[in-house]
Amino acid sequence: MNSLKLKHALQQFFMEDIGERDVTSQLIFPGNMQAKGTFLAKESGVFAGIDVITAGFHLLDTDIKIELYKKDGDRVEKGDILGAVYGPIVQLLTGERVILNIIQRMSGIATLTREAVERLDSEHTRICDTRKTMPGLRMFDKYAVTCGGGYNHRFGLYDGVMIKDNHIAFAGSITKAVAAVKQQLGHMVKIEVETETKEQVLEAIEAGADIIMFDNRTPEEVKEFAALVPSSITTEASGGLTLANLHEYGKTGVDYISLGMLTHSAKALDISFNIEE
Repeated sequence: MNSLKLKHALQQFFMEDIGERDVTSQLIFPGNMQAKGTFLAKESGVFAGIDVITAGFHLLDTDIKIELYKKDGDRVEKGDILGAVYGPIVQLLTGERVILNIIQRMSGIATLTREAVERLDSEHTRICDTRKTMPGLRMFDKYAVTCGGGYNHRFGLYDGVMIKDNHIAFAGSITKAVAAVKQQLGHMVKIEVETETKEQVLEAIEAGADIIMFDNRTPEEVKEFAALVPSSITTEASGGLTLANLHEYGKTGVDYISLGMLTHSAKALDISFNIEE
């Protein structure tokens, strides 16, 4: 993750949670009372969030000592100690909730992504995410996907053209939509076209799409459509995919499978933060 963007995001999150001060911790504990805090995995999964722990606590106090026993992408078991921090108890407790919230969400996304990759069980097809992320958390969500073994789709509307059904309907055709983009677009940005029929796939090929997505198609249809597409064009399947049917799509020859559920439906991994003197 970009360190400047990470720190900026964490500052905003801390400002929302802390406000003027952590009134509870500051009124109970002496000014510089030292403590140790440990992160404990309360269920098994895949860990993600090292940079969040390090940057988060150091924003509050650069002298806080941090020891991490797991790396991003490591599988963890229930009862594992993920890391420890040493410093003023007030600062440890002040940063606890924001940091926990983020690493629990990231680890949940990484865990679900790892499960999807394993269920797909394909040496060719890759799992990737979508833009269905929580506003303000896209950087964290998409990084977590990579920790689970997945890949990132476009990060926003700005870094890739994706011509969908509404664009096609109002442009008049796939051919017209692609042509309109190509007349103005620089050569560094790729063009993806969403398709639903064999005729649309053939039109997208003829129009010069860089990526062709098969939307809400069965494994049989995806296999048929993928066979039509030249190897120079990347293929993607999306819509109607679940953990239960992923394995069937792994045999279709499609290059990527994009899953919105990785970021919009992941369950946070249960991680606790425990303080001791």
